[in-house]
Amino acid sequence: MENVIIIGTGCAGYTAAIYTARANLTPLLLSGSQPGGQLTTTTDVENFPGFPEGIMGPDLMMKMQAQAEKFGARIEYSQVEKVEKTPEGHFDLTMADGKVLQSRTVIVATGASPRHLGLPNEKSLIGRGLTSCATCDGAFYRNVPVAVIGGGDSAAEEANFLTRFASTVYLIHRREELRASKIMADRVLANPKVKPIWNSTVSEYLTDEKGEMRAVTLKNLVTGEENELELKCVFVAIGHVPNTQFLNGSVTTDENGYIVQTEGTRTNIPGLFAAGDVADHVYRQAITAAGQGCAAALEAERYLAH
Repeated sequence: MENVIIIGTGCAGYTAAIYTARANLTPLLLSGSQPGGQLTTTTDVENFPGFPEGIMGPDLMMKMQAQAEKFGARIEYSQVEKVEKTPEGHFDLTMADGKVLQSRTVIVATGASPRHLGLPNEKSLIGRGLTSCATCDGAFYRNVPVAVIGGGDSAAEEANFLTRFASTVYLIHRREELRASKIMADRVLANPKVKPIWNSTVSEYLTDEKGEMRAVTLKNLVTGEENELELKCVFVAIGHVPNTQFLNGSVTTDENGYIVQTEGTRTNIPGLFAAGDVADHVYRQAITAAGQGCAAALEAERYLAH
């Protein structure tokens, strides 16, 4: 019987592990399908406190893992298929290989996966001119053209933010008007550096000899015409999918699938806590995920003490 099992090894999971390990709870981390989380797919991280020169995303995750292991956290590279609370009050976690683990508390820190277009070379371009976070990566694209794909509030907000750095921000949307709220739509369309491209989608990512983004092929959904648009980065802003499938609907979520937190990082199930992007659809930053990992660890410790 474990005291704490942490599902997910991103910023939230590793921070929760550091805190619970220092509390002598000997936490067990389950890595899932992407050990280290989304930051392992990024290059330079310049907005995480403590690294004035910046740090590579994978390096930051390795340092967090080493810190957690230093205090006694254990990591198992396996995937959870199901979590159930038993009548006795503990949790049974069924792994993909059929093994069942037991724990008094569970911290879900599985994050959210950005929606992409599903184009052939998409995965290889993540961190090389394809991203889902303007706040994280916008400053790397100063004085060059970039594009934002999407038409909601997130896309409008990201496009406005990127005008601080990029020479031109193309806003590519499938329809002829934005889905964003009127105030957000008016604001982004009034920005002289934003160039909307209506009724269009990206049908192909084009790379240079180094494998970096150099252009996209645009397809007009009304005429069927295709043309090439030169740019250095594409910011995909068509939403995220929280990684909660393994919970099988047992935990209360909102209309978009994000876990609903009450009183900090608690959920509707006593003893089960949620931290990071799996519950946070507002900030989605490494540092806010780490903060929630800390909070979930402290709350799990208090739950066990009582």
